[in-house]
Amino acid sequence: MKFGIFYEHQIPRPWDEMSEHRIFNESLEQIELADSLGYNYAWEVEHHFLEEYSHSAAPEVFLGAASQRTKNIRLGHGIIQLPTNHPIRVAERVSTLDLLSDGRVELGLGEGAGPTELHPFGARVREKRDKWLEAVRALIPCFTESSVEFHGEYFDWPLRNVIPKPYQKPHPPLWVACSNIRTIADAGRWGMGALGFQFVTPDAARAWVNKYYINITKNLERVTDYPINPNIAMVSGFMCCDTDEEAQEKAAGWTFFIFCLSEYGRNGIAAPGEGNMWKKYQDWRHTEQAQKALKSGLIGSPETIRNQLRQYADANVDQVILLNQAGQASHADICASLELFAKEVMPEFQARQGEQDAWKADVLSGKIELEDLDTGSHKVYTHQNEDIVRYTADELRQMMEDKERAAGGN
Repeated sequence: MKFGIFYEHQIPRPWDEMSEHRIFNESLEQIELADSLGYNYAWEVEHHFLEEYSHSAAPEVFLGAASQRTKNIRLGHGIIQLPTNHPIRVAERVSTLDLLSDGRVELGLGEGAGPTELHPFGARVREKRDKWLEAVRALIPCFTESSVEFHGEYFDWPLRNVIPKPYQKPHPPLWVACSNIRTIADAGRWGMGALGFQFVTPDAARAWVNKYYINITKNLERVTDYPINPNIAMVSGFMCCDTDEEAQEKAAGWTFFIFCLSEYGRNGIAAPGEGNMWKKYQDWRHTEQAQKALKSGLIGSPETIRNQLRQYADANVDQVILLNQAGQASHADICASLELFAKEVMPEFQARQGEQDAWKADVLSGKIELEDLDTGSHKVYTHQNEDIVRYTADELRQMMEDKERAAGGN
């Protein structure tokens, strides 16, 4: 099993004019530390306008800075929003980052969220899947061909050579965001790595891992011509301390992450520049749902976390991405947690990487035949976010369309 760290750049209110400066620089220090400790990946999101929840609007700039302070850790776009970015600009920025990092980029691609993020860029929720698919088809040849033209419904350009070209050939590995659980099956079908949240049970993890690998081996329908990237990763709330009690006390940021995800999913931004998500969160943080979520993450002593991780390693999850920078978690606590985990937990699972690699090779070659388990009988992600997890992609799209019409949107 491999390990990554995850950044939204959360800044709960109250903040001051130096808060963003401080968070960005502390995050760079944390990634530099993680690199020295042997973590495999650093993932950075792209979001727009989601105050307090995510101040990460320019991940390519932040990852560019990280590339100059690290040597080995891979730098993941988790994800770039294709409906709000032109494929040519994505290719140019990703290739530049890949060159600067000596080929350490992982390229996650996603659709973006709801009207709050999409509308200012002229993108519409009801078209985001179609626009995403077209953008992937338009993007990939920019990495590999010296003369590219594209004529589609959303993107249109004449013959050009998009430069620079990436360091990795043919291009960085491709991933897709799986906020909706069913996208894990799509990711397998598309031959892309799956970036999702922590499964609520090991049985659910095994069922969806099997579904993903069955699709990638038997039902492959790549969006366009690219190498497959057979990997399934899960993001989890994280805090590693000497005792479970200390970890849970310091990990309240994970419940803030869940609260904001749900709140923005339901209501968007009512008053830009005037809201206070941290204040609204105070009542919810003590609910049974919040406490249950807190206990379900990778939050606890090294022994507690080891016991949880063994179950996911046995389910053949490829990577666990640790969400430490959330809510008001302090820089000192985040660094101490990363250090303790690297010392007391990581070595056991790094030693098992050979087993996972052999299992994957046997699955991809057909030597191991996976059982198609019933994914529908399992609860899926630990936070069970109603707006993102409960709905299928079509149901979510219809819900957002109804919201757009009611608001008189695009």
